[in-house]
Amino acid sequence: MQILKSKVIGKGKPLIILHGFLGMSDNWKTLGTKYADEGFEVHLLDLRNHGKSFHSEDFSYEIMVEDVLNYLDLNDLEDINIIGHSMGGKVAMLLSVTNPEVIKRLLIADIAPKYYPPHHQDIIKGLKALDFTKISSRTEADEELSNYITDWGTRQFLLKNLYWKTKETLGYRFNLDVLAESQEEIGEALPSQKTFQGKTLFLRGSKSEYISPNDTELIKSHFPTASVEIIDNAGHWLHAENPKQFFEKSLTFLNS
Repeated sequence: MQILKSKVIGKGKPLIILHGFLGMSDNWKTLGTKYADEGFEVHLLDLRNHGKSFHSEDFSYEIMVEDVLNYLDLNDLEDINIIGHSMGGKVAMLLSVTNPEVIKRLLIADIAPKYYPPHHQDIIKGLKALDFTKISSRTEADEELSNYITDWGTRQFLLKNLYWKTKETLGYRFNLDVLAESQEEIGEALPSQKTFQGKTLFLRGSKSEYISPNDTELIKSHFPTASVEIIDNAGHWLHAENPKQFFEKSLTFLNS
């Protein structure tokens, strides 16, 4: 059995944080430290095929939930608080409806329990276009990627995954081939009739289209106690775009 890699910060009430598609635990390090300062033992996980965790041809939400359960078992964690962003939010949702007994509070960041059609094609195309036999610096990688992805912030988020495989050769930490083939699975809806009765908060970015007002009824059908709140002046990466408000709203919920 392979166990997910993690960074653990602080001591206190267990808080698991799950990153989004093509992300990693490092994306949450700053906020994770702030939660730790407030009395939480923060576990920043790298999901399979991401960050420093193992690569595998097997990739589905069911399998990722199993990975998280194995991690919880190994670390004797129960009655956890959990934050999941985007793809990590889908993992957290499925975990909560299939294993409600392990979760105390569920916080979902900018994703709904609905189906999303594949929409990362340009990003995948750009990432696949980088030829690391010719690219020898992050600057060169950024220049090449800008031909496919115009948004600077998105490029910087993706290029955080670059590392030196050898002294001369760059590579990606994520398993790009498997993730490129798994775009349909990434968009899967939460299974119908599955519910979690515990405390739940959905946070959505005011500029994001991932959660619309029309999704509230679906959210409530799976999570009857859920509230949906808005993070101002933020898109899909709401925790990075308005970290102050995200932290304040999430901390109020986690301490409720």
